Order: sequence, then C-alpha cells, then structure tokens
Amino acid sequence: MAKAFASQGDTTEKKISFTEVGDGLYAFTAEGDPNSGVIIGDDSVMIVEAQATPRLANKVIECVRSVTDKPISHVVLTHYHAVRVLGASAYGAQQIIMSDKARSMVVERGQEDWDSEFQRFPRLFEGHESIPGLTWPTTTFNDKMTVYLGNRKVEIMHLGRAHTAGDAVIYVPDQNVMFTGDIVEYHSACYCGDGHFADWGNTLDAIKAYNVDAIAPGRGDALMGQKMVNAAIENTRDFVASTYKPVQQIAARGGSLKEAWDAVRAECDPKFADYAIYEHCLPFNVARAYDEARGIDTPRIWTAERDMDMWNQLQA
Repeated sequence: MAKAFASQGDTTEKKISFTEVGDGLYAFTAEGDPNSGVIIGDDSVMIVEAQATPRLANKVIECVRSVTDKPISHVVLTHYHAVRVLGASAYGAQQIIMSDKARSMVVERGQEDWDSEFQRFPRLFEGHESIPGLTWPTTTFNDKMTVYLGNRKVEIMHLGRAHTAGDAVIYVPDQNVMFTGDIVEYHSACYCGDGHFADWGNTLDAIKAYNVDAIAPGRGDALMGQKMVNAAIENTRDFVASTYKPVQQIAARGGSLKEAWDAVRAECDPKFADYAIYEHCLPFNVARAYDEARGIDTPRIWTAERDMDMWNQLQA
C-alpha cells in the first residue's frame, strides 16, 4: 500500500499570531497554515481570506474583536481554493469579493477542489460540518477595483497569473502595505498544483515594483520592512524556479513523471525540505510542472481520485 500524503498525518495544532503590519492592518498567521488579513476602516472591517471552515474563521474573528468592535463589511478572497474560501459565511459580510477568473474557477472546479483538499489535509477542515456549501462572491472584478472603507482606500488587483489563474492582491496605499495571498510565501512551500510557473516570476516583479513596507503573505510570518519583503519575494521566486527548471529538462527529453519527481527532489530538498508543508506540496507541484512543461496551459482539475493516481505513480 502506498504511504499517505504527508498532510494526512499532520495533526499538530499551530500557534496563532496576530501581527500589526500597519496602522489598522493585521496579519493572522499560524506557523505555515493559511493566513488571513484584517483591514480596519473608519466604520467597518475588511477580511482577506476566509479560512477553510466557519469554525476556523471564528478564530480570526476573535482576533479582530481584540482590536475593534466595528462590523465586518467585506471579505476578499484572493483565489478559489477551499482552504481559503469555505469559512466565509462566518463573517456575515455584505460583500464577498473575488476576481472574475476566480469565480469562474469556482464554477469549473470548486466542488472538486473541496473534495480533493478535504482528503489531502483534514486538519485544516476542523468543523467542516458547519460549511454551508461553496462560497460565491457578491462582487467580481477584472483587472482592478477600489473599495473605500470610509476614507481608507483599498485597491484590489489582478497583477498576473501565479498560484492560480485568478490571483488577487490587496494594497492599502495609506500604509504602503500589501496582502498577496499565496503568490508570496515566507519559509513555507508554495503550493503550485494549480499554478502557472512561467508567469509567476513576472507577477512577483509586479508586486516588487510597489516597494511596499510590509506584506501579509499567504503562509508564514508577516513580512516587516522592505528588506524582509524583498527577501521573501526572491525566495519565493527561487522556490518556483527550482521546481520548474528540472521538470522542463526532463519533459524536453520525454522523461516520465517519476523522473521529474526525482529531479525536483534533488534540486529542492537541500534548500527547502524544512519549509512548512513542503512534503504536502511537492507531489502536486511536480505534477503541475510536468503538465505545463509539456504544453498544458490550463491546470487539470484535481479530484480525490486523480490525487491518488498521481501519488501511486510517484510511489511506484
């Protein structure tokens, strides 16, 4: 019998941190588990990333209530993945915002992604019975939209494909702070199973051009100061490139998925093996890189069945 995914055995509860990254701006982080962001406006609050279940979302709400009693009016979801969106109902927000492309991916693969992620990483779905169903946005945008929380301006933008085809970033100009979702990580492996390797670097360049003073990344600690921000951006770039380049070489000569797996392990293990969720991400990253290197532009839909078929090929 093939061994289980690394994440299926990850049952250790993570320590939560709630870090102020700017005046009225916070990063909710948990040692490599999915992060959320908090933007406090004049009269209301915007949440960035909902968490996987309403029960987990309530941990974010508890942190919010430790700093403000203003109502939560907006939830922004940077992409469609189940661990990011299925807790949205807990906030009672009037507006749930996604990019147009992210919404189309909920239509195309939202249920399959939920089923797949649930069996991959059960700890992240604590209280899953409270999820009312797929999360649908009330508002979508194409390239950019602006929300005003009173006088506080919040820019929500699609800067390019990276972690998914529909990634959004959220920028707060008055503090020069950005919430990047999973485009940028800090000492946590990038999940690339639905990613676009060839585009990711350009999207990182677009983020870097803002010269922000802080970033709340998708996973890992809050990034404070431009030195830490730039180091995390370049480290993310190295992770993505180190995954894709060995696979390109294998694919170019008609090599197998298993050969690609071995090549990525040889390149990435020495640099990234101690990163959070590294073993969880690696098989999905290699499978997607192998597809993209062979000309498959749109990531194939992950299902519980496809997960196991891929894993069995790698373990053979």
